[in-house]
Amino acid sequence: MAAAPDYYKTLGVSKDASADEVKKAYRKLARDNHPDAVKARGGNAEQAEERMREINEAYEVIKKARGIK
Repeated sequence: MAAAPDYYKTLGVSKDASADEVKKAYRKLARDNHPDAVKARGGNAEQAEERMREINEAYEVIKKARGIK
């Protein structure tokens, strides 16, 4: 069985990061890894889509667990 992903590591924040720090990290990663932005820079959009799924999952799990709106 695969180990559960470390959602805090995915977002690049510590486990005691504030709600604002979590949101800020998510927004920066979403902006930098958006498939359209990656494609415009000549990158692989398919890899960017997978990375965005990981980022979105991490943010949703942390947001739900902490009650972040």
